Amino acid sequence: MDIYFNGNKKVFADINGHTIKTDQSTRSGGDGEYPEPFTLFLAALGTCAGIYVKSFCDQRGIDSSNIRLTQEQNFNPIKKIIDQIEIRIHVPVDFPEKYESAVVNTASLCAVKRHLRDDIEVDVKIVRS
Repeated sequence: MDIYFNGNKKVFADINGHTIKTDQSTRSGGDGEYPEPFTLFLAALGTCAGIYVKSFCDQRGIDSSNIRLTQEQNFNPIKKIIDQIEIRIHVPVDFPEKYESAVVNTASLCAVKRHLRDDIEVDVKIVRS
């Protein structure tokens, strides 16, 4: 991974033929042109859980086109860290009920989640829509 500066508060990373572009918000002196690094970190958790859910569905022949994930974080102002993250897997009403707990467990195996500190609570839930 090659990390370099690209004007003002922009920091880019070249990785496996791709360029990850970050910036700081205008409030933090950046141009707000790209996501902040911490935002990408949070998105990495959600997209990692997402690919685990997608693979789970693909392996079982379940249509994943109407499945989506949402993620919310709780910032603890005393500790000054995010101490809880909730990922919701929104499934259609015809999603097989027998797979609900299995898909939640699969999403929880995400490699990004496994690298978080143990005191950060990550809850994964099913939501029927």
